[in-house]
Amino acid sequence: LHSNLYWRGGADYYEGTGICYLGIEAHDSPTFDMSPYFQPAADFIHKALSKSGGRILVHCAVGVSRSATLVLAYLMIYHHLTLVEAIKTVKDHRGIIPNRGFLRQLTTLDNSLRLKRRL
Repeated sequence: LHSNLYWRGGADYYEGTGICYLGIEAHDSPTFDMSPYFQPAADFIHKALSKSGGRILVHCAVGVSRSATLVLAYLMIYHHLTLVEAIKTVKDHRGIIPNRGFLRQLTTLDNSLRLKRRL
């Protein structure tokens, strides 16, 4: 994740390194809509981790809100965790503090996924 203020790189920066890169220009603001990136980021993470020896680094400038939000969405979408379960899983390994706007968006995702699972 990057914003213009901190971003130093992009897909071209990692070319030839064997690193696959997904950049999402996201601002750590409660009014920023992160939800359109939930599925694409979750798909990217899932694809990377599905490869033999697959590893992933999800980061942002501070590492506790934007990146955490997308990791939570991945866990909810691909591992069928509720938002509360996903937060607990991540907090067991790393301190996270998604901003209140991102938490509202994750709550909407959680409700949507729960409804789909019931059908």
